[in-house]
Amino acid sequence: MGPLVPNIISNMGSLIVALFAGIGFGGMLEQSGLSSTKKLVGLFYGYDFTVLKVFFTAGITAMIGVLLLTEWGLLDAKLIHINPTFLWSALVGGIIMGLGFIIGGFCPGTGACAAAIGRIDGMAFMLGTVLGILAFAEAYPLLEKIYLSEAWGPVLFNEMLGISKILFAAIFTAIAILAFYFTGKIEDKVNTQKKD
Repeated sequence: MGPLVPNIISNMGSLIVALFAGIGFGGMLEQSGLSSTKKLVGLFYGYDFTVLKVFFTAGITAMIGVLLLTEWGLLDAKLIHINPTFLWSALVGGIIMGLGFIIGGFCPGTGACAAAIGRIDGMAFMLGTVLGILAFAEAYPLLEKIYLSEAWGPVLFNEMLGISKILFAAIFTAIAILAFYFTGKIEDKVNTQKKD
């Protein structure tokens, strides 16, 4: 991990900032109720879309923040590392994580948050996460070919679609607003039916 602000904050300073940012993020997850499996799985059953709303909001805020800071000359977007895309490992990993989310009721971040506040299910989930990481590391030589297949390099959606970053941000924000509206309707309908 490089410094957050090169030539101003050192690598060690960046780690300290990252520690406090992580604690703050965990605190916000807890305050929004996302350390509760009941709230998290509500997304799959249609009675609570808080997860979708929180993460859509975070993504849009970060996206608009990066665009504005770049426009104002306060951020060099070329310094932002974009993880390369490996299609098959992303698809398989997404399926495994999705199944883990449904079965365990947590994603890694919310599981860590639940474990940090002393929830037994969160601790069990984090133990399973660590065991899964170790199993993957041991099996990597057997999985390497699949893991590295369909290497697309660093992919940006706006480049794939052939549109500007500003237009993509506007479309993505509009999709989020529509998602908020329609998921609110679904929540109302499902929760009304549960009361009847």
